[in-house]
Amino acid sequence: MTNNNNDNNITTQSDWQDYWKNYRFDRIPDKVVFEKYMPLLKQGESFIEIGGFPGIYAAYFYKQGITDVTILDFYMDSKIVRKLEKLNHIPENTIQCINADFFKFSSDKKYDIVFSSGFVEHFHNTHDVICRHIDLLSENGQLLILIPNFRGLNGLIQRWFDKDNLNAHNLHSMEIPYLQEIIQTFGLKDVRIEYIGKPMLWLEPKPENKGKQKLVKTLSYAIKLFPFKGQFLSPFVAIYAGK
Repeated sequence: MTNNNNDNNITTQSDWQDYWKNYRFDRIPDKVVFEKYMPLLKQGESFIEIGGFPGIYAAYFYKQGITDVTILDFYMDSKIVRKLEKLNHIPENTIQCINADFFKFSSDKKYDIVFSSGFVEHFHNTHDVICRHIDLLSENGQLLILIPNFRGLNGLIQRWFDKDNLNAHNLHSMEIPYLQEIIQTFGLKDVRIEYIGKPMLWLEPKPENKGKQKLVKTLSYAIKLFPFKGQFLSPFVAIYAGK
């Protein structure tokens, strides 16, 4: 594991404070893009999401029967997490909150499921970030990492309409051969690295994107007519592995 320094970060805490100001905290989804992995993941008993605020996926996993759920994030508003619990009929304080910098965090507790979505690509050193995920796995733990795919059409949308958002991502971390090269260094089993999800386009919920979102949403509906997996259309890259 390499030492973290500020040069590894592509985004700052103030970037995330601005981001969450515009985010809608709502009900958890009925279906998730990683549905195919749930029969395996549901065998676990404990869950942690890295970069997990506001807790939507922790709430989802709780509803799937995994009652020991934790989120770790360096931006945390526990009032919003409690509101999310109440909205989704989850007992108060079910979602354990760790307000910490992931790169300074250490824990004796290990987790059966280590999860992140939209986290890894915000750092330059992809190997180091993934390594720190794996360090939190229990003896028979499972890893699931979702990375948005901006190396296809969705990346072009970001380049045309929200270049700042594109620049906040490490595009190299979205390359499957590169991820395969990283993962094979850890000796994990049942490794799967693949494009997942039906074609989808999006813009972040920022005020300056408000006038563009209708067009992008229309385009997103249109490309669903071409449900082909691959770099050009798939919205996410998934990394799944067992310890």
